Amino acid sequence: MVNRTTGERLEVGGKGLNISLALRELDEETKALGFVAGFTGKYIKDKIKELGLDCDFIEVQGLSRINVKIRSNNETDINGTGALVTDEDVAKLARKLKKELKPGDWLVVSGSVPPSLGDTAYADLFKRLKSVKDVKLVVDACGKLLTNTLQYHPFMIKPNIYELCEIFGYKSIPSDLEELFACARKLQDQGARNVIVSMGAGGAVMVTETMQSLYIRATKGQLVNSVGAGDSMIAGFIHEYLRSGNYFSSLNYATAAGSACAFTKNLATKAQIEYIESLML
Repeated sequence: MVNRTTGERLEVGGKGLNISLALRELDEETKALGFVAGFTGKYIKDKIKELGLDCDFIEVQGLSRINVKIRSNNETDINGTGALVTDEDVAKLARKLKKELKPGDWLVVSGSVPPSLGDTAYADLFKRLKSVKDVKLVVDACGKLLTNTLQYHPFMIKPNIYELCEIFGYKSIPSDLEELFACARKLQDQGARNVIVSMGAGGAVMVTETMQSLYIRATKGQLVNSVGAGDSMIAGFIHEYLRSGNYFSSLNYATAAGSACAFTKNLATKAQIEYIESLML
């Protein structure tokens, strides 16, 4: 069957790139790194230059993937396979990061990896960076790609509620917040310092290394586009934590950032985030 759209929009993205774009909107200094390939990779680089975002990508074989997001009665995502990234390419990235990272910096690794890399890809990267000190690691990934990094004690991880259920073998979402807190603490026991579980319209829960168990309700609104909402949460958390060092206000701002993104076609502006945050006080 042939299906025709009523309109199209072409955007550059990817979870790490979205986080950098959101951080820049919040006036934070940020740099996007990673891999690009083929004519789609060239488009990404050209568009990033237009947006004025600082970046330093490594060119690899294949094509940077095209992900199709279908907006109809329901949202449907069709994600491409991605570029051919080798272990040597990852080694190049590690060498680049060793030169870039300074004490006090944050390193966010986010999203899935190409089929050419295994579920130890992020853990292997952290192993190569063991000599780099005083950098806060943040991981947003699913399954073993996430859990394999816990031995390196990331400052924060952010599985969503479905990824948390997958890790612990739940067939349905637990209705009891205490059960979610217990699962998050198990991830702490495995090495994570702080754990945020994002729940979309259900808000977010967090367990902290200071033994706090936090829950934030999300502001109600019309879902327009969920793409980038989780990435905006991470950017919002980092932005507020840099300002206040307070876990509760950082989780509150993160939840506002995620909601604001979900209520708009693009990544939310700082003004939109702060408006949503004002509704949550």
